[in-house]
This record gives sequence, structure tokens and C-alpha cells, in this order.
Amino acid sequence: MRYGRFIYTWPLTVCFTDKFFCRFWQSRVLLVGAGGIGCELLKNLLLSGFGTIHIIDLDTIDLSNLNRQFLFRHEHIKKPKALVAKEVAQKFRPQSTIEAYHANIKESRFNVDWFASFDLVFNALDNLDARRHVNRMCLAANVPLIESGTTGYNGQVQVIKKGRTECYDCTNKPVPKSFPVCTIRSTPSQPIHCIVWAKSYLFPELFGTSEDDVELDHTEDAENAGEIENLRQEAKALKEIRNSMPSDEFTEKVFEKVFHKDIVRLQAVEEMWKSRPKPNPLSYSSLSEESKGIDAGICSDDQKVWTVAQNFVVFKDSIVRLKKRLLDGQPGTQDGDKIMLSFDKDDVDTLDFVASSSNLRAAIFGLEAKSKFDIKQMAGNIIPAIATTNAMTAALCVLQAFKVLKNDYDSAKMVFLERSGARAINTDSLKPPNPDCAVCAVAQRKIFINPESATLNDLVEKVLRLELGYGEEFSVSNQIGTIYDPDLEDNLPKKLSELGVEKDSFITVVDEEDDNPRVNLEILVSERLVDQNNTLLYQQLTSTRTDDKSPISLEASDADIPRKPKPAGEQEPSVTAQENGISGKLKRTADEAGLEVVEGQPAKKIANGTEDCNNTPTNPIIVEDDTGTILIDAD
Repeated sequence: MRYGRFIYTWPLTVCFTDKFFCRFWQSRVLLVGAGGIGCELLKNLLLSGFGTIHIIDLDTIDLSNLNRQFLFRHEHIKKPKALVAKEVAQKFRPQSTIEAYHANIKESRFNVDWFASFDLVFNALDNLDARRHVNRMCLAANVPLIESGTTGYNGQVQVIKKGRTECYDCTNKPVPKSFPVCTIRSTPSQPIHCIVWAKSYLFPELFGTSEDDVELDHTEDAENAGEIENLRQEAKALKEIRNSMPSDEFTEKVFEKVFHKDIVRLQAVEEMWKSRPKPNPLSYSSLSEESKGIDAGICSDDQKVWTVAQNFVVFKDSIVRLKKRLLDGQPGTQDGDKIMLSFDKDDVDTLDFVASSSNLRAAIFGLEAKSKFDIKQMAGNIIPAIATTNAMTAALCVLQAFKVLKNDYDSAKMVFLERSGARAINTDSLKPPNPDCAVCAVAQRKIFINPESATLNDLVEKVLRLELGYGEEFSVSNQIGTIYDPDLEDNLPKKLSELGVEKDSFITVVDEEDDNPRVNLEILVSERLVDQNNTLLYQQLTSTRTDDKSPISLEASDADIPRKPKPAGEQEPSVTAQENGISGKLKRTADEAGLEVVEGQPAKKIANGTEDCNNTPTNPIIVEDDTGTILIDAD
């Protein structure tokens, strides 16, 4: 034991000084996510000597988590991940302080000031939207972020520091895959199309909220308008069948509707099958006869690809189970006075229904059937998580954290885990911020408002035009969309609270001037705190141009809002034109470079060079012309 309060792991004491260990102990770090990476990372942080760790996660523990999230056991199922992780991990180092939150990181209480209280933030999330939110909050709070993620055997660790490195949004991220609705419901050509149909169309129409269509693209145009209308009629018919759920004929009605009548209707559309085989409808009576003697227990064999008759048996049995849950009012999603069910890959009843339904549809269209195990992976959008990958990624996060806490960003790296490459671990230097990034390539300011009395006009006139000098052409937007532009002035008299502007929210201002516009401005909204005389308590921090009793005030700042850099081809000449169109300085430099200067063609310029009073270069001069760059030594 060292320092009498905490224990160091011996290998670390060889690598780091006592002073640096004290830095670990005194640091406050935030860990967002208590899943596969989060469990490993929490353990690593504790054993590395970090003294104060806050961990937040909204999820509860599922059975499928236990094989790779080692802090959790069977008795923890359905309990909050963050709270259980704290309880179990605390045993690794009782001297450390762990604060756990079973909450959504996007809640208003986790505002910029809260993020600013940490020395370092770790992201261990699998949600794109939440990752972007944490990235934005860390940039606003100017707190370094270590972003991490895994996909199967691949992993990645990225250090993010405002103004110094790329942020999470500097590069485009793949969006969740969506499928055209007509392909899913009329012309499936892959097993995944049938799985999405069963999960995102049939299941919610029968047992959940109608049109749970996150994975469906309902874009309607002149070519598919008729088909979209037919599909709406299908949905209406299913709703009528749903109302007959208490009857004994419910299962047969569903089967006849989706696996026979709808398919017969599709067969009649001759144009649809000129270049593909026609689907073949299924018969309820024929399959009933064929499936005699098949036990519904076949559903437990999730590695086997079931026959059509076996899928028929599982389909009927799963409908009976789901129907009973709804009619008995068993736990589900409450929607008004109705109980709704939602698909969960770990819910056996819902998975059996989706697996059997998708395989029956695949048989109709002559597609390959899949095992229940494979369908679980595909329906849950899962690439199986590998515990070893999570452990390695978490270790790399801590190694990068050491460099961040030493402020050694020159040594920090982007780290990649790759199973297929020549090396398992590859690194890349941290890249500078993307000047076109909509998140980090922005100016930032703060305003204090009374949301119940401040209007959009106060923001536009008193802050943006009077204080910040914006012209006529700019737009203002927030999370609900554009709330002001030169053609949208109806909102000006409205209170900001009516437009979704509230405490700890963000407003984005886009300068739309054609000539030399400013970079986008991101404004953090804080509550205007006043005393009993309605005088702003932050008087010493706000601009002197704003009345203390105004419902909106701008935080004082010496920083200007920079202009957007011009494209390389539009840069202004770095020389001053003389009467003959070319400066003497440019002439002399070109002569020294052995270049020919043509009157009226300022295609050549000096950069990074200086001259003394005798016009003698004192440093190397770089002359750029259309054919490249020439370096001239100042001998």
C-alpha cells in the first residue's frame, strides 16, 4: 500500500512515477456505458488507480449479456447495468469512489457544466445518437473524450480533444440500413427481407404498435404510389383480424391473410414477375395435415434450419403464447388502455414468431430458410460481440488515457484492432479537426435567458445583430428544426420556450451571407438567474451592451467569430497590386527564382519568406506557380 489510501498494481509502479499516480487518484472521470467495453474499462480504471469514477447506463441486464459482460451474473438479470457494475466492481478497489446513474445521458441534468466537472470522459456506447451527443457535450465543455467501439473481432479507440483532433462527427458514419417498403412487402429477394418483414411489419401490426417501420423506407413516388396504397389496405385488413384475437380462428385468419390471400394477389400482378419467379402461396389445411406429430418443442433447437412444416408448428404455437400475453395483460408496452408487445431478440415468444414467420415467407418466395440462431443475430442487427475484443479495446482506452492526463497528445494515437490484417493492432496519428465539420468547426458562445419572457426577436435583434454584428442573411435552428431565417419571420414574437429553446439546449446560427460568411455559431443556452430586483447575477460575465434587466444576455467573450476559410482556388492574392498590376516584391522574388513574370498575371506569389530593408531575403523563400513549388535558399 502506498500513500496509505490506495493500492498500486506492481507493473504500473515500474512505468510511472508517484506524482503521476497521484494524478490518476485525483482525477474525476466519466464512463458512459456499462456494457461489454464498459465492464472491462471500469475494472481497468479501478486497478490503474483512478480515484473517482462516475458511470452511467440506461440499460438493464439481459441473459445474452452474461457471456461477455463479466461483472454480471444470472441473479442480476433485469437489474440496472450501472448500479450492478458499481456494486460488483467496487470490490476491486474499495478505496475508490464510484457514482452510478441508471439514466439516459441525454437528460437535462447531465448538462455542459456537469460534463465540465470531469477531467476525462470515456465513451463505451453502441448507440450512434448517444455517441454524437456525448461528443458534442465534451466539445462544449472542453473536456477530452476517449471514444471506443467494437464490431466482432474489430475494435477502435479514438482520442478527441477540442481544437486539436478530429471529433466523432468529423467523418461520416454509416446510417442504419433501411429497406424499400415495396421490396420488403412485395418482392423480397434475400432472407433478410423476410426477417425485416416479420419483425418490423407483421409483428407490430398484430401485437405491437402499428407501423413500427424504423427499418422500412416508405418513400413514395409516382412509380410506387399504387403499391403503397395497396400496402395500406393490407395493413387495414390486418387491423381487422387483430380485433378478432380472442377467437379460436385468430391464428388461421392471420395465416390465410399473409401467407395465402396476399400472395395470390401478388401472383396476379403479371408485370412484377417478368424477371423473377412467381411466389407460391401456402395452404393452412395442407400444412396442418403435414405437421401432425411434430412437437412444438422443436423451437428450442435454435441451431437447426426448420422445415416448412416445423415452422408452421412454431408459428401457431408462438401466436398462442403471444395472444395469451396480450389478453392476460402481461407486461408489455402501455399504449393508452392497450398492452402492446415489442420485439426483443431475447424474448423467446417474439423471436419464435419472427423466426417462423420469416421462414414461411422465405419458402413462398423460394428463398433460403435460416436457423432461429441466425435470425436472432440478423433481426437484432447483431454482429456477435467477442469478449476478448472488448477486453483489448478497454485496455487500449486506458493506455491512451495515460497520455491524455499527461497532456501528451503528440504521443496519443488512433488505435485499431483487426483480425484479418498483418498486425492485430494498428495505429494512426491523430488527425486535426475537419474544417468542414458541422459539430467541431464552429464558434461557441453562451447566452443567459429567461425562457418564459425572452422572445426569438430578443435573440435575433439584441444578441445576434446588436451584440455579434450579424447582417440580414442568417438562419437559426435548434433540435426541432429551423426557427428563423429571412423568410420565416412569423416566429419572431414567440417566446423561446414555445420554440423548444430551453435551459442547457443548443442553438445553431448559420451565416448565409454570400461574401465572406462566418463559421457556424453554436450557442449554449443557460438559465438567466436574477436577484429580487430582476438584476442578472452574472453581470460581470455578460456583455456591457445588454441591459441587466433584459430577458436575454450574452456571456462576455474576447473571441471573435471567425470567417469561413475560402476554398484553395479562391484565396485572395497575398500581394498588393501596383500601377502595372504586379508588385515590386513579387517581381524581385520571381527574378531570383528564375521565373518569367508576365504583366497582368498574378499567378505567382510569395509565402513564408521575409526581406530586410535592402530587399535581401533573410529566410528561405517559397515561390508557388502553376507548375509547383520552388524553394530558394537565402545564401
